[in-house]
Amino acid sequence: MQNPKNVLVLCGHPDKDSFCGNVADHYQAGAQDAGHTVERVNIGELNFDPILHKGYKEIQHLEPDLIALQDKFRNADHIVIVYPNWWCTMPAILKGLFDRFWLPGFAFNFNKQTKKIEKHLKGKTGRVIILSGTHSPFMTWWQFGDYTNEIQYGILEFAGIRTNVSSFGPCEKVDQPIREKWLKEVEILGKKAL
Repeated sequence: MQNPKNVLVLCGHPDKDSFCGNVADHYQAGAQDAGHTVERVNIGELNFDPILHKGYKEIQHLEPDLIALQDKFRNADHIVIVYPNWWCTMPAILKGLFDRFWLPGFAFNFNKQTKKIEKHLKGKTGRVIILSGTHSPFMTWWQFGDYTNEIQYGILEFAGIRTNVSSFGPCEKVDQPIREKWLKEVEILGKKAL
């Protein structure tokens, strides 16, 4: 391998013992097998309040786990987020995580003089892996529109992380050989840190 990377894998399902957790495990294993350094975070093990009680009008001090996660994002070359598609979006706890720690000074700044956004996480790459339960990703998109814009463009690329999205599903309706095929695809992505 030419360029080993620091990879951060975030399982955004509150239960790491889920298919999302299994997908994150396979990405992690592929990346480690290829010589990348992997930091793993399971959202269900973080200790933080996902609710912005006063919105952004008052400072809500970050818990130690959120400060540590900011450091992990800063240190990563490549960031992988795995989560289930619930009601055409991410789980509430994952959205709450971004509400709390994706802040000016860390991920971005608004420059009042130039009136432009300064992206603090430029040079990093990202992979979002979204798992759908009962519909195929295409059918979800066809019926309800693009459910990846929020995380890809509104959050990660807003801070400068060049991001690709992979969607798999319907996870609840496929047999084990299909799941194994998906897991192999994810391992290959992990080996390449893509």
